[in-house]
Amino acid sequence: MLFRRFLRIVLSLFLLLNIMAAFHAYKFTHFYPANEVVKKRPEDMNWWDKTKAIVVGVRFPKSVNSVTPDTTYKTVNFKTADGIPIEAWYTEKSKAKGTVILFHGHGASKSKVLTEANYMYTLGYSTLLVDFRAHGGSGGDVCTIGYKEAEEVKLAYQYLVEKGEKNIVLWGISLGAATITHAISEYHIEPSKIILEMPFGALTDAVKGRVRIMGLPEQPIATLLTFWGGTEQGFWAFSHNPSAYAKSVNCPVLLQWGAKDPRVTREEIDAIYKNLVIPTKKLVVYESAGHESLCKKETLKWQAEVRAFLN
Repeated sequence: MLFRRFLRIVLSLFLLLNIMAAFHAYKFTHFYPANEVVKKRPEDMNWWDKTKAIVVGVRFPKSVNSVTPDTTYKTVNFKTADGIPIEAWYTEKSKAKGTVILFHGHGASKSKVLTEANYMYTLGYSTLLVDFRAHGGSGGDVCTIGYKEAEEVKLAYQYLVEKGEKNIVLWGISLGAATITHAISEYHIEPSKIILEMPFGALTDAVKGRVRIMGLPEQPIATLLTFWGGTEQGFWAFSHNPSAYAKSVNCPVLLQWGAKDPRVTREEIDAIYKNLVIPTKKLVVYESAGHESLCKKETLKWQAEVRAFLN
């Protein structure tokens, strides 16, 4: 009798934990119009607000492009196979050395990487800044943390190939970096060089990082969130693995990471670096940086590394 009661309690808790994980995974992969999101600081929440946040998660507002390039640019539009409109900004430089395509992180937008793009422009490169689906000026409200977004990398790459560009460089930060590795593995695109800044090693690792900064135990929460996030979006999330995708890269790579990064561990970065089988690769660690723009945090060092790599 006691064993049956104990078993019912355990099963009930397991069911409740899965329901909570499913809600949280859904909220993390969806963005909502800003006017539908009521943001409150934890200290301003009442008991009901906190209960809802714990049980079903919180809504994230869709990012917006708060500024535009200060040089002449044109807006370019693509469309994914499932009909999602993708927006990009193309800044063409006269007698350019090539073109750098820049990809932002989760919850950000192309306007957030304008500082990096402006520096690429001063080095003599045209730039193409892309909003992933569900971000900035692009359509959709669902983010698959780099799985389906690999198509956006391919579309931007193909756009430049069709324009006759021969020297195409891919740059990405966090989600953007991880998505570049997936696009190379999935679509066999062949950029001249790539710059990867703080990519997660696997989707499970990315979820662990998020759970970690919330002060919660990584397991079993990370496994459940990964499972439900992939299941809800129609793919096996445990196979979404940038460290494995790295084996498909066959061009020079500059891999960069902040030593104070609370989301992406050194072990993840080392795994990606190890799996880069190409001879021309470099790992640069920024000692004072966390999970943030390395360009803005350690500007001179970042500029020197990027300049040496591109030129």
